[in-house]
Amino acid sequence: MEVIAIQKSALDGMKNELKELLEMTENATKKYTPIFKEEKWLDNQEVCLMMNITKRTLQTYKDKELLPYSKLNRKNYYKLSDVQALLEAGQPYKYQ
Repeated sequence: MEVIAIQKSALDGMKNELKELLEMTENATKKYTPIFKEEKWLDNQEVCLMMNITKRTLQTYKDKELLPYSKLNRKNYYKLSDVQALLEAGQPYKYQ
């Protein structure tokens, strides 16, 4: 194990810089948190597991606009309430 000694003033400076960085991060994300606090959002995998469907079936639901979604950084998210509504509706489409 390697022990490194630094001056207390240097350690305090690092702590202050970390606090400032944390505050900057919180301020930058503050405008996005209300969107996610209102409702739980699920990703593709969570929806597939919850509905017991494949990714391809989920894609079909999206293509047929049966399940609304939002895209963030090339990743799809679904409102839990939308997924539950689709589950309650039963079979969303009939195979032809």
